[in-house]
Amino acid sequence: MPITLNKKLPAVDILKNENIFVMDDARARGQDIRPIKVLILNLMPTKEATETQLLRYLSNTPLQVKLDFLYMTSHQPKNTKPEHLETFYKTFADIKADYFDGLIITGAPVETLPFEAVDYWQELCQIFDWARRHVYSTLHLCWGAQAGLYYRYGVDKALMDHKLSGIYSQDVVEHFSPLMRGFDDSFLSPHSRHTQVTEADVRAKTNLQILAKGEEVGLSILASRDLREVYSFGHLEYDRDTLKREYQRDMRAHKGPSLPVNYFPQGQPSQQPPLRWSLAASTFFTNWLNYAVYQETPYRLEDLEKTGSLYGYL
Repeated sequence: MPITLNKKLPAVDILKNENIFVMDDARARGQDIRPIKVLILNLMPTKEATETQLLRYLSNTPLQVKLDFLYMTSHQPKNTKPEHLETFYKTFADIKADYFDGLIITGAPVETLPFEAVDYWQELCQIFDWARRHVYSTLHLCWGAQAGLYYRYGVDKALMDHKLSGIYSQDVVEHFSPLMRGFDDSFLSPHSRHTQVTEADVRAKTNLQILAKGEEVGLSILASRDLREVYSFGHLEYDRDTLKREYQRDMRAHKGPSLPVNYFPQGQPSQQPPLRWSLAASTFFTNWLNYAVYQETPYRLEDLEKTGSLYGYL
């Protein structure tokens, strides 16, 4: 089954060229089923690229998924045209009375700032609070994961000695979690961050399960036992060239970046990077949609008001 999108979204043509089935709103309304409703809070500066990356993996499921995009009104994006936001995105005011099966909160290039110094922090806290009773399962990515842990549990991030950038191995440590079904004992994932959350803090301040971790990356994937909270510190959604574009961006800005680890063949930036994490990414996002969202969410989303207390931090 397809994902349902506004047919004018730029990602639609890209996905169709990749032979990924997408369905426009008009055709979807003719199907007598309730689609899974997923909201994506896109905090990344290159929003169109992130849209395509996430949609590529969310489409790889037998479920019909109805997607909405959300942006922060308290922040003025510099790399996305206002017309794009006006056409394809909603604000918190637009959706705050609605309910969703799933919510994805992306990363953001603000990790070296204290959380409270981020210009949209208060608005984001409103969304965290709202999601308790309006969303069944929330998937947090990279900085979004760090922000969620800080807001809910007081787990702060720590600055690392150097930027973690590259393709790294991590091991599955909780094989019986539905989110890890279909994974090998170890898998590769892109990481791109300056900060980390320590295992000691997570164990001391939360009851979250550690599902995967790695020697170089530290914690990789965490989740609550009921899968209503999922935290991934890597970027499984990244496409082949994302780290390359980030490296080139930092070179142009004269930041003197190190080469992404285990990424360019023979360490040569002129070479095309191999794609080695697509299977893990597809498995992860499909498992989240199936086991954390579809299998557990109530048919009547309004009933989420009755289940909000299931969150461990309430």
